Amino acid sequence: QVRTFTAWCNSHLRKAGTGIENIDDDFRNGLKLMLLLEVISGETLPKPDRGKMRFHKIANVNKALDFIASKGVKLVSIGAEEIVDGNLKMTLGMIWTIILRFAIQDISVEEMTAKEGLLLWCQRKTAPYKNVNVQNFHLSFKDGLAFCALIHRHRPDLIDYNKLSKDNPLENLNTAFDVAEKYLDIPRMLDPDDLINTPKPDERAIMTYVSCYYHAFQGAQQAETAANRICKVLKVNQENERLMEEYERLASDLLEWIRRTMPW
Repeated sequence: QVRTFTAWCNSHLRKAGTGIENIDDDFRNGLKLMLLLEVISGETLPKPDRGKMRFHKIANVNKALDFIASKGVKLVSIGAEEIVDGNLKMTLGMIWTIILRFAIQDISVEEMTAKEGLLLWCQRKTAPYKNVNVQNFHLSFKDGLAFCALIHRHRPDLIDYNKLSKDNPLENLNTAFDVAEKYLDIPRMLDPDDLINTPKPDERAIMTYVSCYYHAFQGAQQAETAANRICKVLKVNQENERLMEEYERLASDLLEWIRRTMPW
């Protein structure tokens, strides 16, 4: 989770020209935590306290936690003091609530939301691919083929899926992660060795990473849909203009015919 959540936070913080190195240390004064929330929500939080005393840090973290709570998120057992003290477990729990609220909660497929919706999206996108059977967010992604299938389904130009083998999980995972980072602007959030050597990979880490695929591809799909709609509107306008010109020509011809015919 540390690797994945750090990469996820940095993928947003870089938009503000900054980042974090140690997730349990860099959020302790609350400043980057508040900035992260501003970037991912598009809203402005209260002005942070700039002092370096402990109570200043607690005040800033509380402002961040209050903002999260205002979005309908229940922060169970997560307090500002634990974050300021660098409690790793609490900090990871807080970041997970942020990821759930801002990256996963709004995912909706067939009236299913959040985790179920994201899982259904993965199942539908990977259904045509051999050796891929997405049933969960841990074992189903261990051999890397599910990641590759998601990429190939949307960008077949980036991966030759037919050349991949279920017997080469390390190669599959590295292929997917490298392509996603290079061409889709999705940072490398998971360690292939961790996925392969762990009996049951971390579900939250994989969900976080897969949600980035969802947003990357859904954003492109929405843009393509919008472009198609604009093209249709332009075609209708062009046809209307052609019909107007045709009408004006016919009307002019009729008037000329009437002018010639009246004396006769």
